[in-house]
Amino acid sequence: MVNTNWTSVSHFVLLGISAQPEEKIPLFLLFLLMYAINISGNFAIITLIISTPRLHTPMYIFLSNLALADICFTSTTVPKMLQNIFSPTKAISYMGCLAQTYFFICFAAMENFLLAAMAYDRYIAICYPLHYPRILTRMLCSQMVALCQILSHLHALLHTFLMGRLIFCADNKIPHFFCDLYPLMKISCSSPYLNTLMIHTEGVIVINGALAFIIASYARIISVVLWSPSAKSKWRAFSTCGSHLTVVAIFYGTLTWVYFRPLTSYSATEGRILTVMYTVVTPMLNPFIYSLRNGDVKGAFRKWVSRI
Repeated sequence: MVNTNWTSVSHFVLLGISAQPEEKIPLFLLFLLMYAINISGNFAIITLIISTPRLHTPMYIFLSNLALADICFTSTTVPKMLQNIFSPTKAISYMGCLAQTYFFICFAAMENFLLAAMAYDRYIAICYPLHYPRILTRMLCSQMVALCQILSHLHALLHTFLMGRLIFCADNKIPHFFCDLYPLMKISCSSPYLNTLMIHTEGVIVINGALAFIIASYARIISVVLWSPSAKSKWRAFSTCGSHLTVVAIFYGTLTWVYFRPLTSYSATEGRILTVMYTVVTPMLNPFIYSLRNGDVKGAFRKWVSRI
């Protein structure tokens, strides 16, 4: 009988961030704290937006979806990493690994598309304020969110399918804390040429296309704001956009550095550190970045606390 299995391994071993026994407890506490802050902060943003009618605008609809994507994005990797810190086997099944890869790519892409949608929202709000309610209707906003989700799932499906075609032999140890693309390709005993080709073509188009759109939107916003005679309107616009640009810089900077380089130059140690930045640190900081620099959110939060 012909063996139809694509792989000869039934599971992988996630080596994690550190193999030093004395670092287990500090790492566990650190990532548990960051995960708790991420979940509670983003959940608070979602609850605040849902419970405050004044925040039922396109900007905050996108923000609530970004917060939900951040919760799912971090939950794809961190709980398994926390479990593996004290696990003697640190194992993950082959199908579990592919599932983790799929959802990781899906929610990363969703954050990518939502950041682009938020840039478009700010572009219309600042450059065409009188036409903003007519252009960005609730229907269009819902369609944009749905399109972000569809494109994210298609993007993840493509790369997970290509990962499923690779053959893995005796080496099943992944030098990472989750099933990331490059570490898996590095231990494969079949050629990952098609995988890297799609990352450097389709992946570049998806990620850098959204980034180019964001940069173009903010270039136009900055030019409009600089010509504004009102110093108050300039400060309000830059305050609102500054928080978004901070998130964009951290997210795209680390993402581009990790994936858009040749596979041969990939460093497992460097990859783990940079991956922590956009999978754990950025989602944790997003609620603070968007709330501390946003008067509407702070005002709604104060009213919410006073009601409680």
